[in-house]
Amino acid sequence: MPLPTSRIGHLEISRLICGSNNFYGFSHITAARDKWLRKHFTVDRVVEVLASCGRLGVNAIVSGPNPDLYEALRRLEDETGFHMVWMPTPFGNSLEELKQGIDQCKAWGAEICMPHTSYIEANLKIKEGEISTLRDALDTIRDSGMIPGISSHRPEALGICVDRGYDVELMILPLNTLGFLCAFEVEWQSRIIRDCPKPVLVIKPLAAGRISPQPGFTFVYNQIKPTDIVAVGVLSSEEMEENVAIVEGILSGREPEIELQETRSKANVRK
Repeated sequence: MPLPTSRIGHLEISRLICGSNNFYGFSHITAARDKWLRKHFTVDRVVEVLASCGRLGVNAIVSGPNPDLYEALRRLEDETGFHMVWMPTPFGNSLEELKQGIDQCKAWGAEICMPHTSYIEANLKIKEGEISTLRDALDTIRDSGMIPGISSHRPEALGICVDRGYDVELMILPLNTLGFLCAFEVEWQSRIIRDCPKPVLVIKPLAAGRISPQPGFTFVYNQIKPTDIVAVGVLSSEEMEENVAIVEGILSGREPEIELQETRSKANVRK
């Protein structure tokens, strides 16, 4: 079955999309692994992974506004004809800097733009129930022809956006069984996502590789709304193919058809 989609603004987005931390060398594990990732992921290798996304029905990627990724997306479309929706997360130490990042995202053809959690959290005023300067930033995104959203690791930001009526059509929040990079307990984080009337983009579903895909995805998709989507980072086309098979199985209510790992310790175990 094809991957189900969620409607974000005027776009139909697959409920599994591509993350990008591995492409930039952000492993969330060790500095040594970060260095290896930066050496490994040339633009050619990124294009190879993104091309596999196109074949598998994964039609969007979330990332920082990185020029190398812009080049990879440009080459992807030139070489394969596949257009991948780009969801960059610009940042800045001030509204002026953030707007410069928004302008760059527009110039690079981004379709969804979500100010990064570093900007959101720096301007989050929980007591006042507002995110200062955000309305201005979102207006800039909308006026630029992009779909506005936010990226945050703070669950309070989602409620404030809804209560204040901020012009957001997608909001990012982490969720995984370990509570990795989650601000609240997993039960709270899950309920906040389910109760949010806007679509949520769940990040860190596998806790940066600390959770294996089948139990990790099963938990996340069973905790969220049918309108929510999930981003996962991968190291190869093969990993994306396996992830898609697992997610298709979960969302169709059948057992995912995946090949289990073979090790000597399992030699006498019947499948």
